[in-house]
Amino acid sequence: MADQPRASPPQLSDGRLFRGLSYIGGKWSAAADGATFSVLDPASGHTVGEVAQLSAEESHAAVDAAAAAFPAWSGSLPQDRSGVLRRWFELIGANREDLARIMVAEQGKPLSEARGEIDYAASFVEFYAEEAKRPNIEGVTSHLPDAEVEVWLEPIGPVALITPWNFPSAMLTRKAAAALAAGCTIVAHPSSQTPFSALALAELGERAGLPAGVFNVVTGRASTVVPPWTEDARVHALSFTGSTEVGHLLYRNSAKTMKKLVMELGGHAPVIVFKDADLDRAVEETIKAKFATSGQDCLGANRIYVERPIYSAFCARFTEAAKALTLGPGLDDCDLGPLMNEAAVAKQEDLVADALAKGANLACGGKRSPLGPLFYEATVLTDVPPDARIMHVEVFGPVAPIAPFDSEDEVIAKANDTPYGLVAYLHSQDPRRIYRVSRALQFGMVAVNRTKVTGAPIPFGGTKQSGLGREGARRGMEEFMEIKYVCRDWA
Repeated sequence: MADQPRASPPQLSDGRLFRGLSYIGGKWSAAADGATFSVLDPASGHTVGEVAQLSAEESHAAVDAAAAAFPAWSGSLPQDRSGVLRRWFELIGANREDLARIMVAEQGKPLSEARGEIDYAASFVEFYAEEAKRPNIEGVTSHLPDAEVEVWLEPIGPVALITPWNFPSAMLTRKAAAALAAGCTIVAHPSSQTPFSALALAELGERAGLPAGVFNVVTGRASTVVPPWTEDARVHALSFTGSTEVGHLLYRNSAKTMKKLVMELGGHAPVIVFKDADLDRAVEETIKAKFATSGQDCLGANRIYVERPIYSAFCARFTEAAKALTLGPGLDDCDLGPLMNEAAVAKQEDLVADALAKGANLACGGKRSPLGPLFYEATVLTDVPPDARIMHVEVFGPVAPIAPFDSEDEVIAKANDTPYGLVAYLHSQDPRRIYRVSRALQFGMVAVNRTKVTGAPIPFGGTKQSGLGREGARRGMEEFMEIKYVCRDWA
């Protein structure tokens, strides 16, 4: 019998942050039948730990807890909710290193990226700690004689949050902090590939003073945990980050209960580099846009279009920069870590093989690394033809396809030729062109001469098949609120 991979939990200053139980109604809960599932370190293949695998009945019990806690939490003073969120924010900051190490152990990203994600996650909690105090009543000029008109914002009710494996902390706090600030209670399901980050945040939320039943984290198979929530009319809203295919399924399954839906789905981000761009900066920023989180990012650059006069120079510099990226386990803090699973690596292999068969050139990479089965080299493909499959699907890995273009109209048409519309990247120094192209791109977000655009104060989200609603900013909190119109006569 082959040796089983040994258990390798992260080394932490505070071991209580490493939780393997679900958190329901203020209690840490094993599955009633004792079922668990293993979480693997993608770098080593070793088991990080075992986590409770709950049943549909236990998932339903989490809604019971959230529904029971809702009246008191929604009726609490906004400044009291703000205070709890502020303490949660401070605890996340105080435990930054442990939270980052938990993330590296289960997700594999480089340690510096994990630390950055913890900061990003904390920023949403801080932002909504302030926004919690500001859901003000809006006075409206009356259209009726002798009547007073007001518009109120009220918490929508218990909400379900479903979060992905690529950003296991930030995607949870972006949703949860907004919902909690609005006065909602929560049932949350983290990816079964990365549950420990969510459970650590639940532990800190408990320490911060979140009342029992306000924030529930249910672990297990999504196919078991989530259906009770889509079917339960007490769950008034559902927020999901993940694939468009799963988004479609959740949309259909939520129809009977008429839930409000917030969805951040797939992306197919173009990078457009015009001949007047700052070439060095364009290369540097496109490297970031392509290879952050080893390319496993819905905002990741999927297609790179470069205007022909600078095409050769861009490809040469970009390839050299890609070759310089280091690859290794997350705790070694290299530039790239492992991919999440075998399917992710196989997808890169298939996309590269298809592109090469259709005439693309391999500038670097294109194969697995000897470091381990889930390590894939930073890969650059040039002269990628438009019929290559990689130009039409979300890559979600460290493969960069580059193609030339000759005119503004041509590249806008190519960039928009996708059912997705999350983010687009644009490099130019011509302000008129920047305005024209930014207006013409059919994407919810446009980054000009830079990569990082996200943050707590901005409305994050996409158009077309990339989702519904917005996360972050005040709009992110309003997604978890209902509008009530009151028309009052004092007679």
